[in-house]
Amino acid sequence: LMVADAEGRPHAEQRDHEGHLHVRGAAVVERYFGQDAPATDAEGWFATGDLARIDRDGNLVITGRAKDLIKSGGEWINPAEIEAVVGAIPQVSLAAVIGRSDAKWGERPVLLVEMREQSALSDEALLEPLKGRVAPWWIPDAVIRLAAMPLAATGKIDKIRLRSEYGA
Repeated sequence: LMVADAEGRPHAEQRDHEGHLHVRGAAVVERYFGQDAPATDAEGWFATGDLARIDRDGNLVITGRAKDLIKSGGEWINPAEIEAVVGAIPQVSLAAVIGRSDAKWGERPVLLVEMREQSALSDEALLEPLKGRVAPWWIPDAVIRLAAMPLAATGKIDKIRLRSEYGA
């Protein structure tokens, strides 16, 4: 296992640094079916597409997907961290964060929520728990309430659909 930066360079200290997860070994795929190009780099490392960190005890913790990262003003925002905080609010059934195009910053985060029945929680109350827990520029610019969060066939939130409908 290796935790690397966005260019695939390993972090000097592997523990407690979030980065892109790379794996190698006998069970790692060499190439995708029908593809001529290898799936691994010259040293045999396979980029999984996951964001991860190795904790102090040596356990691997998956923290998100690289394709879900939002780049705003040159800074990376991990939606999974925002979703975890907002998703812990009892009145919230499901929460998702996507990037929306922004002329000044490139992208800005937008929070989409499916509320539990009869919840009148304000947008400010949804965003308040983020203050002091994430960087100020991570606070979503908008809150969109959905009657039903779209789910993919896997049962996970359909971020592709959310990005196509609300990310422009």
